[in-house]
Amino acid sequence: MLDFKTIREEPGRLLEALKARGAKVDLDPIMGADARRRELLGEIESKRADRNSASEKVGQLMREVGQAKKEGRSAEAPEAEVAALKETSGALGEDIALLEDRLRPIDEEIRNLWLLVPNIPHASTPIGADETDNPTVRTWGEPTKFDFEPKAHWDIGPDLKIFDLDRAAKIARARFALYMGAGARLERSLINFMLDTHTRDHGYTEVFPPVLVNEASMTGTGQLPKFAEDLFKCANDDLWLIPTAEVPVTNIHRDEIIPSEELPIKYTAYTPCFRREAGAHGRETRGLIRQHQFNKVELVKFVEPETSYDELEALTKDAEKILQALKLPYRIISLCTGDLGFSAAKTYDIEVWMPSYNGYKEISSCSNFENFQARRANIRYRPVGGGKPQFVHTLNGSGLAIGRTFAAILENYQQPDGSVVIPEALRPYMGVEKIERGRPG
Repeated sequence: MLDFKTIREEPGRLLEALKARGAKVDLDPIMGADARRRELLGEIESKRADRNSASEKVGQLMREVGQAKKEGRSAEAPEAEVAALKETSGALGEDIALLEDRLRPIDEEIRNLWLLVPNIPHASTPIGADETDNPTVRTWGEPTKFDFEPKAHWDIGPDLKIFDLDRAAKIARARFALYMGAGARLERSLINFMLDTHTRDHGYTEVFPPVLVNEASMTGTGQLPKFAEDLFKCANDDLWLIPTAEVPVTNIHRDEIIPSEELPIKYTAYTPCFRREAGAHGRETRGLIRQHQFNKVELVKFVEPETSYDELEALTKDAEKILQALKLPYRIISLCTGDLGFSAAKTYDIEVWMPSYNGYKEISSCSNFENFQARRANIRYRPVGGGKPQFVHTLNGSGLAIGRTFAAILENYQQPDGSVVIPEALRPYMGVEKIERGRPG
């Protein structure tokens, strides 16, 4: 979430950011609740001051009596005055408790409303209305050309008997995948190749987190409360299936203060991911592009604010290197304000070339959230030399989405006879150079 001072001290900047995003957020209820809160706080502070004054007066009277006795002078405690002051103090305490009871639901109301306000885009984020306004930053490789009529991956896979969507639907429902034989091995090989590359070559620490998380974890990274309908929740527990490893990995340091000498912290994690993908339809739901369950290798960073945009560039390049090693053509686009994710200040999407679409499809989003997630999850660091703890900046990106990489390999490496050549970087993991019809997995 944003620093609440933003709405009080920079309302114009916030309104401009919401307008640029095309976000429909009514700030009036938040400002109204904040006004009520400040009025109550004023009453509470006034009554606390009166109660402190009464208590100090009682203490002063009792000290005067004690001093007189110490000096051998006769002195009687002004019992009536002391009793009146104590009665006043007690009544003020009851009033304060009642006001605090009224304050708690207002605090909760403000928090719940404030949690629905998106992040402010970074100054370098392009202004635009939707995905059509996303500029291309760079491209790598040339779109694959064929001297035969290429097939889509949803035809290649079943022909080679390496994944089965119909049987997966029988086991679960539509938009699940059953990988078989060489397909299961290719999925596993991609996971291992990506983890090995990111840990060995890029300096990330591998973690293997829970895939069920609590509400606080979902709230910390921005999935809740706004995106509840896109998530799968366990009916009898405060547990949710993760939509991405970003959720459990970012929450590793929730409610912690990280020593500055430990930054940057770089984690990579493989997990299955679960999404309802309620808005997907048509061609998007064919094959492996938009599944309810899919595998992904994630990259997560905790960094100091001064270096976070350099770290975003580095994280994006780490994800790119996977595609380069696999020799899959791709492009980088910068998401405009109208297409930016709820929690992000800046995002690069990596899109791989997919012949079946005759275009590029997203395979990774690399984002800098600045302190938006850290503020929600209370993740701070202590600056060098001490001083007040500050919120870290968090970043994450797919390194990569496994199912989409699988699909891109099938489509870009398909051969006229229906076989699929294995990218050279994966051959040590696969143990074969080609997936062919009739060859057992």
